[in-house]
Amino acid sequence: MRLPTDFNKILAFAARSALVNRRNVFAVFEMLFWPAIGIFSVGLLTRFLNLDAETVTFILIGAVSMNTIQIAQLDLSYALLYSVWAKSLKHEFMAPVRLTHILVGAGAVGLVRGFLVFLVMGFFSMWLFNMDLSRPGLGGLLIFLTGMFLNAAVIGASVLALVLRFGQRAEVAAWAFSYLMLLLCGLYYPVHVLPAWIRELARIIPLTYFLEYFRHFYGFPLNYPHPLLYGFSLSVVYLGVCYALVHYTLKSALHRGTLLRLSE
Repeated sequence: MRLPTDFNKILAFAARSALVNRRNVFAVFEMLFWPAIGIFSVGLLTRFLNLDAETVTFILIGAVSMNTIQIAQLDLSYALLYSVWAKSLKHEFMAPVRLTHILVGAGAVGLVRGFLVFLVMGFFSMWLFNMDLSRPGLGGLLIFLTGMFLNAAVIGASVLALVLRFGQRAEVAAWAFSYLMLLLCGLYYPVHVLPAWIRELARIIPLTYFLEYFRHFYGFPLNYPHPLLYGFSLSVVYLGVCYALVHYTLKSALHRGTLLRLSE
């Protein structure tokens, strides 16, 4: 009887995130309008610079990745921020739910929203700028999407830990974390153009390897051997560390009375 109960609790948090997004016109706006504007502006820039087709594809892959990850991580990042804003965080943890229910439920909605953004940006990339998304095949696309969603989960869980530690002051981290990671992993440029010490930081970011893997279908060389092995291994390790960190900060918040202060 435990499994159906856990599923219903996960479904409840997924439904909450979905309702918040449906009733918030800005959430729909950021999921459709800004990604379309992003791909359109980057694509026009490549035309102005008169770049060759391969370089255009390289940059468009970065634009698609940035917006997909940014949107996918928001529901997980905001899973507790919604309760902080509503002054109801203490009531949430008084209910018979576990942290896993919140993470999985909110993360599932983020995954769906991220997938929709990927479809929107992929459509505009193919329609307006002749990007061939079929070249990696269905398997390559699924692997790349999985890699992006794993990175989004790492970002979202990190923000949750900060929310439990610092409250509303951590709101900016929901955006800053993803932009910082994307800056280092070679979003619009090859990693080898970065300064040497920053290249070392790029090596510990899983998305670096997933971008390498996906771009090699378009003729770009692999700078790192076995990119999927490194990408998935780092993602699993980081997810485990982030989950443990969120669990620790939650216990610490309960002991220090932070949950009560965030609910007043």
